[in-house]
Amino acid sequence: MASPSADGVTDLAEKFPNVNEQAWPVLESWVELIREWNEKINLISRKDIEHLEERHLAHCLVITNHLKLMHGARVMDVGTGGGFPGLIMAICYPQAQFTLIDSIGKKIAVVQDIADKLNLKNVDARQCRAESVNKQFDFITGRAVKNLPEYFSWIKGNLRKGQRNSIPNGVLYWKGGALQPEYDAIGIRPRLTIDLQAELQDDYFAEKYILHFDARDVPRVRGRAVERG
Repeated sequence: MASPSADGVTDLAEKFPNVNEQAWPVLESWVELIREWNEKINLISRKDIEHLEERHLAHCLVITNHLKLMHGARVMDVGTGGGFPGLIMAICYPQAQFTLIDSIGKKIAVVQDIADKLNLKNVDARQCRAESVNKQFDFITGRAVKNLPEYFSWIKGNLRKGQRNSIPNGVLYWKGGALQPEYDAIGIRPRLTIDLQAELQDDYFAEKYILHFDARDVPRVRGRAVERG
């Protein structure tokens, strides 16, 4: 894959045909802003920033091959950090509304700055915890934030059931490693498992997945896993 540059972004276009042509220049600007901010705040490891396009941007863009959102769809990205995957999805789905939350103020400040500079009117960045958000969403996303039992304990009450979009409402979670012990802990399994190694044809993504848990299954998450402190 191309070295970090605007070409490194546009080279991804053939892998993600559902991304609107108008989104690619915005994604190029996003890459530049992430690199600038990463010199001030450690959003991505110094070593990994060299692979921003192929290891982080592409990682998030995979969802566009599987998800189409209707106008007005609502998405909450929990533990968004530097805006992964929330900002990237907001660029790709301008018709949807995104709430990006994180408990760390300096990271939310970065997300807000990038959203402002990219003129993303569909992004609401908040410094808070998911438990304090009194609102329901079609999809809740997370990228390797916590183990599944703890993550579900935060967000169970924020999902609304529905099937207006290309896949049923639910949780979209980027995660790798041994998954079965966590499935056993929560008592449900994803309805869709996207194998990122196969999707991206890159061994770096071995045993890394995007998991889709249907909102209709989430109420069955085992009680201990969904208690809120």
